[in-house]
Amino acid sequence: MVITLTPSAAPSYREPLAHLAAAPPEVPRRTVFVSSTRVLEGYDASRPLTEADPARPRSDRARVLVEGEEAARELFGAVILRPAGIYGPGRDRLIRTVLEGRPVEHGRRTNRIHEVDLARAILAPLSSPAPPAPLHATDGAPALLGEVVTHLARRLGVPAPPRTSPDPGAGTVLDATAPHEPLGELEFPDFRAGYDAML
Repeated sequence: MVITLTPSAAPSYREPLAHLAAAPPEVPRRTVFVSSTRVLEGYDASRPLTEADPARPRSDRARVLVEGEEAARELFGAVILRPAGIYGPGRDRLIRTVLEGRPVEHGRRTNRIHEVDLARAILAPLSSPAPPAPLHATDGAPALLGEVVTHLARRLGVPAPPRTSPDPGAGTVLDATAPHEPLGELEFPDFRAGYDAML
């Protein structure tokens, strides 16, 4: 079973997960709960974060996600999958930001995964005899947001978006060793490959 609720669906995950636990005749052999790397927002970019780093939420949304992870483990023994910034066809917010010339934090450290590779990352733990938990779904090519929007602007033939002021240069860097072991080579190993395919 794969659980892909969103934090905006309810103020808490516990009630919908409790209803879900009561529905099947027995607990599924394997459950994957799709969370988010947002639960790591309390860290900085001083070192790459691995699955051994505990959640460090700051926002209400991140705290709801952490609560969901805990409930999914309690009710289903779930494998926790935390995608980084998901992009792909239909997930083109950053492209629209560049086209509209809206300011962005050029100094922000970012991580992402193309939706095709995310789908593979969701499926992999369902058949693995001993999947790591939690698991970060990221392409392993962290980049400054300024690098990403500048690349998109060149491809789109428009000026790069201006820098926000202030531009604190926040964000995190994720180590992608664990998810790449079961997946092997990604179809879109970095933002250039993924966004170029979209464009």
